[in-house]
Amino acid sequence: MSVCINPQCSNPENQDTSLFCQSCGSELLLDGRYRVLKELGGGGFGKTYEVLDSNPQKSQTNQPIYKVLKVLLHNHPKYVELFEREVNVLSRLKHPGIPKVEPDAHFTFFVKNSDKPLYCLVMEKIEGLNLSQYIAQRGKCISQKMAIQWLMQLLRILEEIHHHNFFHRDIKPSNIMLRSTGQLVLIDFGTAREVTETYLSKQSSGGVTGVFSAGYSPIEQLNGQAVPQSDFFALGRTLVYLLTGKHPSELYDSHVDQLNWREAVPNLSAEFGDVVDQIMARLPNQRPSSAQVVLNELENVYHNLYGSDSFLDTFTVSLENENTDDMPTRVAPPNNPLPLPPKPESFAFAEPSQAIDTNFVEKCQTELAELIGPMASLICQKQLRKPQYFSNGSCQGTG
Repeated sequence: MSVCINPQCSNPENQDTSLFCQSCGSELLLDGRYRVLKELGGGGFGKTYEVLDSNPQKSQTNQPIYKVLKVLLHNHPKYVELFEREVNVLSRLKHPGIPKVEPDAHFTFFVKNSDKPLYCLVMEKIEGLNLSQYIAQRGKCISQKMAIQWLMQLLRILEEIHHHNFFHRDIKPSNIMLRSTGQLVLIDFGTAREVTETYLSKQSSGGVTGVFSAGYSPIEQLNGQAVPQSDFFALGRTLVYLLTGKHPSELYDSHVDQLNWREAVPNLSAEFGDVVDQIMARLPNQRPSSAQVVLNELENVYHNLYGSDSFLDTFTVSLENENTDDMPTRVAPPNNPLPLPPKPESFAFAEPSQAIDTNFVEKCQTELAELIGPMASLICQKQLRKPQYFSNGSCQGTG
């Protein structure tokens, strides 16, 4: 099957040998080489598809080459800026834990009878599951040893990103893929930012938009003051999820402003627990200054826990006990702090229903309390008395 990417196409499915869509007339062989096979996902910004790369110069064997196509659905300047920023970031980063993007993988496509371009980006297809899917299918949390190994992998990826003066701003389990080899891959660089003088100037004047994923993003990021250490916070919260199987908001106690996660992890090492707590400290200046600082601490923790003669085996990835030799290379840590990116699409906190779910209200209150403290209860109750804030039982907000 060949899929048409025209957003207005009434019947996008075509035969795999067709050159033009039988419904709308748009071309099906994009950029002269990519044939869209199926839709993988979508949202307010755009859609992603699986594509077959038919460029004979790229194929060294007779094996088909499958990739991922990301298509921007809106031509708003802000969305285009975000899209092109992702292209810039991925084209400059080279690491096994980051999706590969070729120099000629960014192009525009015009559907039939339209003068508005669709912005397209083709990147490496990561075969595997994201960590939310992995934990769900596994049916249990990961071990402490695996958590340390995974944390080290992710720190190496962040080291590469921060070394190039970028930071990710949206680290969470669903944005980390696990290959069948055990290699972790950080995906979705749509909100990544580069630290430049322009960025720092905007940040100091409050001109940077906050990006926020409830339970994983630190408070400074919501305020448009993200730094490289903001990625560490999100990484720590991700580790908490992997070790407990619970969303961080489920473990947060608003009465004492504390994340009570340690008791949910059997036989947790106090040493390792301290490292995780340190990287997700509330204030950026309380977190480590670089990924290398955390890696050095983990080296000591791993040696003390497992008595390894060689620290190199902690870079060996495992799917619990199966080891591989796929190991990222070490790069130098960044010399200066990093920046933040633009605003994501609107999101709904709950599915529409006829009445406001009390469990949903409690969840909103808990997540808000983590940001502003006990006042969250008063604010939620006040908003509940304003029906215009709710539509069919869902609470709408923007990131």
